[in-house]
Amino acid sequence: MDGAGNLAQTWWDAVARGFTETHTTAVPLPALLGILACAVILSIPRATWRWFGLYVTFVHELGHAYAALMTGRFVHSLRIGLDHSGRLVSSGRGAFGAAWSGFWGYPAPAVVGLGLIAACAAGRSGAAMSVGAVVLLVSLIFLRNLTGILVAVLSAAIAQVLVLFAAPATVNYVVLALGIALSVGGVRDLFKLAGVHTRRRERLAASDAFILGRTTGVPVFVWLSGFTAVIAGCAAASAWLLWSMLAA
Repeated sequence: MDGAGNLAQTWWDAVARGFTETHTTAVPLPALLGILACAVILSIPRATWRWFGLYVTFVHELGHAYAALMTGRFVHSLRIGLDHSGRLVSSGRGAFGAAWSGFWGYPAPAVVGLGLIAACAAGRSGAAMSVGAVVLLVSLIFLRNLTGILVAVLSAAIAQVLVLFAAPATVNYVVLALGIALSVGGVRDLFKLAGVHTRRRERLAASDAFILGRTTGVPVFVWLSGFTAVIAGCAAASAWLLWSMLAA
C-alpha cells in the first residue's frame, strides 16, 4: 500500500511540476526540419496514417464531446472504428447545442495542434502533457468500444511516462511534433471531407457538414467554409509560432 501511495505521490508531483515549471528549448533549423519530417511521416503515408489517424479521429470525436458538454448536453457514448470512423451520441435541449457540438469535430485536431505548439513555445509542454493525460482518462467515461478505449489508454500512458521520466527537452520536442502532426492531420481530413462533397458523394450521409446542413437548414457550404476558416487560421498561427521559435 505504501508503494502504491508513493507511486501516486510521485505521479502527482510530476503533474504539478508541469503546471508550475517552465522549460524552453531552443529549436535550431535542423531539429525543426527533423520534427517536421516526423510529423509528416505520421500524417501522410498510408501505412502510418492507418494508426496515427485513429488518434486524430479520437481528437475529432472529443471535439464533438467537449463542445456538447460546454452547452449542457449529456454525452451518452463515443465510438471509434478501425476504419477511422467515429460516432458520438449526445442529447439535450435546443438546436444551438447540437449545432455547436456538430461543428467542432473537424477543427478539433488543428485547434489542439495549435495549443500544443503554443505550449511548447511558452515552455509549458509539461502542463500540456498533464492536461492531455487527464482529458484522455476522463474520456474513458464516454467510450463504448474497445478501439476507443485502447487509443485513450495508450495515449494517456505515453503522456504519463513522458511526464514522469522524460527530460524537459524531450517533452518539448514530443509536444511540438505531436502538435504539428495533429495540424497536418486536421488539414488532411479537411481535404478528405472536400473530396466527399465533390467526388465521393455516395458518402455524404456521414459528413458532418451534410448532417449540420440537414438539421439546421444552413447551407452545407457555410459549414464547410467554417471548418476551412478555423483550420486555416490555426495552421497560419502554428506556422507563425514555429517561425518565431526558429527566429528566437
